[in-house]
Amino acid sequence: MPAVEALLERLNPPQQEAVTHGDGPLLIFAGAGSGKTRVLTARIAYLIATHRVWPDRLLAVTFTNKAAKEMRGRVESLVGEGAEKMWVGTFHSTAVKILRREAQRIGIVNSFVIFDEDDTRAALRRVLDELRLDPKRYPIGALSHAISQAKNDLKGPNEYPNRSYADEVVRRVYESYQEVLRRSGGLDFDDLIMKLVELFNTDEEALDKWRDRFRHVLVDEYQDTNRAQYVLINQLAREHRNVVVVGDDDQSIYRFRGADIRNILDFRKDYPDAHVVRLEQNYRSSQAILDAAYSVIRSNPERAEKRLWTERAGGEKVIATQAYNEIEEAEFVADEVERLRRTENRGYSSFAVLYRTNAQSRSFEDVLARRRIPYRLVGGVRFWERREVKDVVAYMRFCFNPKDALSFARIVSVPARKIGNVTVDALNAAARAADTDILSLLEDPGRVSGVPKAAVVPLQKFRTQIESVRSVLGVMRPSELLDHVVEIMGLRQHYLDGTPQGEARMENLNELRGLAESFDDREPSQGLEDFLAEIALVSDVDAYDENGEGVTLITLHMVKGLEFPVVFMVGMEEGLLPHQRALDEREENPSAVGATTEMAEERRLCYVGMTRAKDRLYLSCAFRRHLYGRSQPAFPSRFLTEIPQSMLGTPRGSAPVAPPRQGYKERFQERQVQAAPAAPLVQRFASGDRVRHPAFGAGTVVKSTLTRTDEELVIKFDKAGLKILSGMLAPLTK
Repeated sequence: MPAVEALLERLNPPQQEAVTHGDGPLLIFAGAGSGKTRVLTARIAYLIATHRVWPDRLLAVTFTNKAAKEMRGRVESLVGEGAEKMWVGTFHSTAVKILRREAQRIGIVNSFVIFDEDDTRAALRRVLDELRLDPKRYPIGALSHAISQAKNDLKGPNEYPNRSYADEVVRRVYESYQEVLRRSGGLDFDDLIMKLVELFNTDEEALDKWRDRFRHVLVDEYQDTNRAQYVLINQLAREHRNVVVVGDDDQSIYRFRGADIRNILDFRKDYPDAHVVRLEQNYRSSQAILDAAYSVIRSNPERAEKRLWTERAGGEKVIATQAYNEIEEAEFVADEVERLRRTENRGYSSFAVLYRTNAQSRSFEDVLARRRIPYRLVGGVRFWERREVKDVVAYMRFCFNPKDALSFARIVSVPARKIGNVTVDALNAAARAADTDILSLLEDPGRVSGVPKAAVVPLQKFRTQIESVRSVLGVMRPSELLDHVVEIMGLRQHYLDGTPQGEARMENLNELRGLAESFDDREPSQGLEDFLAEIALVSDVDAYDENGEGVTLITLHMVKGLEFPVVFMVGMEEGLLPHQRALDEREENPSAVGATTEMAEERRLCYVGMTRAKDRLYLSCAFRRHLYGRSQPAFPSRFLTEIPQSMLGTPRGSAPVAPPRQGYKERFQERQVQAAPAAPLVQRFASGDRVRHPAFGAGTVVKSTLTRTDEELVIKFDKAGLKILSGMLAPLTK
């Protein structure tokens, strides 16, 4: 209790109001950097200490394992003994724990494996083969996305809309994919929530049991919930109504994953008596950064009005700059990193480069590597996607669940055993026909139709190896089991091939073993279950080490939840941020309004990026950019122009970013059509020409370059400094 009282004294009044709220629904609008994790953990501690709520009667859910671990650690430091019994985790890890206990009620095996993205793609490739569909005509990525969206909306194959032949194809693929999952004893990421909702919808006894178990439900990042998660929370909270949701509609950026911003905006419709608290004091950014971010987000319709403030008055102005192209943009970032390291004594880990698409990282990787500036690329080749890691995990999964046909197909030839695809296909077909697991068939593989004689002995040896591992399931701890797999299967000799790459593979397996060790303190079979679930549900951000050294390169979608002293938001151009999809949506439906539009989400994405910065924020765009295989003109983002010029600064020796005039891009495209190909461009200006611009005043042409589509001018204006302009479009007079 003294620890909780001391914590309350450190909270501001709205935070205290949220923490000490009594029973009943509570909606907390928590702005970026407003201390929402502190409030959530303090409320949990407050409920345990003052309301005598048992820790295991609390359910707290969030979206990343990283956030869940941070929350659990903070509560344990406040509450002490008993806190380890709390249910704190992601939606999906919580669903796994409940489904393991209730699997029989819903007709699934409690040893189900969890399909990751690679498993799903492999399963869909198999389905397309079975249905004789062309993957070029029906791309696996699009099919996977459509099925995922359907599951997020709680629609099975029979409920899938049938508006066209393409819909019918998706429905058939969806149906066959679910059958592959069933035969493999697996659930994919989206099934976890969908199956739990199905359990609660069809089994009143199970619902009553878990409703009674969780007397208080707390949900972090509520603006990111999809329909399935929304229904699940309401199923659990409908009776006792002790539900606390925390979020910020201004940071809802995962619509493409099914997130529905209406869940938080309409919370008071679901719970009319909900108490509402707004956390608007920011503890992260300077006021200059917050004001600039507000000037962007305020234009969004249908948002809950809030304006962040901080006691850190003033601060460095937000810097807006325009480079010639993406290479010059990367060079500018590298120059600023080195300058601030010298003048402000900052470490490389103080800097982050945020961009809209993964492809934008290339120029920064090239420049930083050439200048020997260490960097960390988040979302590149993930540790979990490395071949050797997936091999060992597949071995452990198959031993855990011999129905897992996908894992079998991966491991049966690692190391090579003279077992080919024909053998694998024959075994899979036989397992489907007999509705049995593959391991049972391997007792006498010679009797399986289609299995070549040459494969019989290798298959029997493989079965002996697998049974050796299975015999110690529930006896060996996860790390010991991993060692046993590597030894029995001969993987050490397989990977250590005498090359540096071989050494690196074993280092990766050692890192995997380190994770397995963190589950060794549990009962062995439970530890293995939890270890395999952790691997399946881990994300790139979970694996991000905040203490690592190096400039962070990361997409805007992945950076939510992180913060950095210095942030560079690059590629602030029409077609990148906002993305081309948002522009296309506006062209197709000019009257589209509302918080659910692509453009509104792009603006929220920009806001999230800006509010990651603590001390300094840079916004950059380019005059030209290499996109879609060719270099083309780029146009400053509308989000840049929504920030008042008085809030923006410019680097020394640079001119301010010129706001795009109305219809600027459209005029350029029209003139390109008019100019091609019969009317070749004429060079209007030459070095030394004196010119005048209505915004920049008088200046001298330094350089004029004629391209296929434009005359590019470098002009030194008497007052505004150097500027790169389009000779075709700029309103210049000699």
